[in-house]
Amino acid sequence: MEVTIDKNSGYCFGVEYAIKMAEDEMAGNQKLYCLGDIVHNDMEVKRLSDKGLVVIDREDLRYLRDCKVLIRAHGEPPETYRTAINNNIELIDASCPVVLKLQHRVKTAFDKMEKQEGQIVIYGKKGHAEVIGLTGQTLEKAIIVMEDKDLDQIDFSKPVTLFSQTTKSTKGFYELKEKIEDRIKSEKGRLEEMDFNANDSICRQVSNREPQLQKFSQEKDVIFFVSGKKSSNGKALYQVCKGENPRSYFIENEQDIDSEWIHHEDNIGICGATSTPMWLMEQVREYLLSLDENPVATG
Repeated sequence: MEVTIDKNSGYCFGVEYAIKMAEDEMAGNQKLYCLGDIVHNDMEVKRLSDKGLVVIDREDLRYLRDCKVLIRAHGEPPETYRTAINNNIELIDASCPVVLKLQHRVKTAFDKMEKQEGQIVIYGKKGHAEVIGLTGQTLEKAIIVMEDKDLDQIDFSKPVTLFSQTTKSTKGFYELKEKIEDRIKSEKGRLEEMDFNANDSICRQVSNREPQLQKFSQEKDVIFFVSGKKSSNGKALYQVCKGENPRSYFIENEQDIDSEWIHHEDNIGICGATSTPMWLMEQVREYLLSLDENPVATG
């Protein structure tokens, strides 16, 4: 059995930066709160919780005073910063630079759309931390779209500006763009008569993983995709693997592995989401190697 970890998998820059900031703050034995799970991976959240990181929600934030709160890579809406000022809370802002730039773009586009009675549409998951931060730039007026039925929320007779959550599928974004164009054509007769601006705001560090994972999945007999179930990015990237290799399995950790899924002569690949820690993929590899008498570890 040969077991290889995909060298391109694991934390993206934003998540890695947020976790380092949290660990640096806690190194001084100072109490640190985190607004939401720092990463969509329960095992990593537990590891940091054991070090002293306390996860809170926005309701908890309203009642905190004179403390430190970490803002994770997903970013936050303006209301969070106002609450922090009012409650004398020091924010440790680990918002991903890519997300912050997108928030600024959405705010600028929203101000323009307000003057034109237009609409901001965001391709993303409703309730996702990043999407909450983005809609906060629009006074909660942005329209969130994930499925075809969500398109009915859009008034196609008015200007539309489209953005994407940074971790969504590139393919999904362009399919959505085409569907909106089709609806505009049916509404107006000609696309040229309509003000439609589509912005591909997907993080390239994320989207570039799709072709890399396609190749990796093709080269292996079996794929174990390691990710937290809450991770939108994980769900999207797993489908990329599954599309290339039917023997692809979504697992949270080694305990999810069924020994019947593998054979001792298999060439096994391990990969993960941008929220999957390397130590967890290595843990899965060690478990798989323990099942074989003549293992080969690579990657």
